[in-house]
Amino acid sequence: MNRIAKFFKVSKEQFGLDCYDDIKLPTRATSGSAGYDFFAPYDFTLDVGEEIVIDTGIRAKIADGWVLIIFPRSGSGFKFGVRLANTAGVIDSDYFNADNEGHIKIKLVGAVKPFSVKAGDAFAQGIFLPYGITEDDDCTEERHGGFGSTSKKQ
Repeated sequence: MNRIAKFFKVSKEQFGLDCYDDIKLPTRATSGSAGYDFFAPYDFTLDVGEEIVIDTGIRAKIADGWVLIIFPRSGSGFKFGVRLANTAGVIDSDYFNADNEGHIKIKLVGAVKPFSVKAGDAFAQGIFLPYGITEDDDCTEERHGGFGSTSKKQ
């Protein structure tokens, strides 16, 4: 198995909430699990038709050539209709950089019935995947910043 990433907490200053000590690093539930469970650092409820952003307090250092994809946990999608606002969250290897602490935030939407999560419960999962680039790719730009930073003109 390739060891291509490591999870960390963001700084206490970046997180800014009183529950910093309750942040749990993502883990796999079993040796056969592909997904790393992300745990809620605080209680929350997603009501029907509501959207909510969860500050995970987590960042990931990821090797070049790999990406972390965030999904809802299977049970929350199947039983409650919960999904991510962006369908799947793409965390690039350069998201954690000198200009950005790489805080992973997860926006949930669309519950068909109230979805309640207690602090410490798993509510999303992340899977590391390799990716390729085209033969004629000549991109040399470097990321500066976090959310939406790659669409901004430098």
